[in-house]
Amino acid sequence: MSIEFDSLAGQRPAPIQLNFSKPFWEGAKDKKLMLQYCPKSGKYQFYPRPVSIYTGARELEWREASGRGRIYSFSLSYKAPPPFKDVKPYVIASVELEEGVRILTNIINCDPNEIMIDMPVRVAWVLAGTSNYPVFEPA
Repeated sequence: MSIEFDSLAGQRPAPIQLNFSKPFWEGAKDKKLMLQYCPKSGKYQFYPRPVSIYTGARELEWREASGRGRIYSFSLSYKAPPPFKDVKPYVIASVELEEGVRILTNIINCDPNEIMIDMPVRVAWVLAGTSNYPVFEPA
């Protein structure tokens, strides 16, 4: 069984766009995975925040991520809330991006039984309503 690209679109709620997260969602509209970058520390951070988690500075830049990473951890969910009720099991994963941050996401377009820790993945996008959500698939 493979979880297909369109299966996860479902009825996801619209994202809450705060001032400091708008660039992330604007990038997602164009299927660009945007990350905050702290010039003072030289490090990326995810999820979006109003200040650097490394220095406390408010001077953050937005940079497009490579979209490539590896599965850091994952879990198969056999009990699904409404947006995923027709997709069981579905995969919840923590993906470590090349930029060094981890993103909690879903893995699609593969048999859940073939997913492994350290498996290379790349970003894909699911359109739900008017918003694109980043998900990942085998690279």
